Amino acid sequence: FYTVREKFNRTQEPKLFLYLLARCIKGAVRYNSEGMFNQSPDKRRLGTRPETMRQNIMAVSMLLRGKTVVTSHDFRDVLEAADDDDVIYMDPPYQGTSGERDSRYLAGLSFDDFVVALDGLNSRGLRYAISYDGRTGDKAYGETLPEYLGLTHIELEAGRSSQATLLGREEHTVESLYLSPALAAEVGTISSRLIKRCTALQPELF
Repeated sequence: FYTVREKFNRTQEPKLFLYLLARCIKGAVRYNSEGMFNQSPDKRRLGTRPETMRQNIMAVSMLLRGKTVVTSHDFRDVLEAADDDDVIYMDPPYQGTSGERDSRYLAGLSFDDFVVALDGLNSRGLRYAISYDGRTGDKAYGETLPEYLGLTHIELEAGRSSQATLLGREEHTVESLYLSPALAAEVGTISSRLIKRCTALQPELF
């Protein structure tokens, strides 16, 4: 694992990155302050069997081929290219677990910059949804998005918090989903409420 990790940090070869994702702890990417992948191997498991991974990759490739464009740009550039036919889903680094400098991301996300971008989408009447913050027990993560954006806030119950369990507490994680005014108007007004989800289908984030 460490040999592959060192080579990936030098070459950035996609096949090496795929191996690291399959073998690192919880499949969670971590970078150091120099932008180098530094997550450790998960010693509790060997990762997905190569043949199973191949089948999964080929199946997803068939579904997405000719329908998808993959880019690496500033999120504002991507939003600028959106039009009325698009529904935009954004899953930025979660507040409270990710700041301006976080080992899981090459770069953080400025709250103020994000709010400005959302306001711009509203002014264009575009449809979007955001997963952005949440809470565990009574502890909230992150600053609430401003009311003037007119977002519909839906809380999704994601199950027991693994972090709290390790600390001997029984707490549940609740994640937030925000709908833009244009999207909420299209699907109908939805009151802010808890939507119970099966823990097996929704990974715990906190």
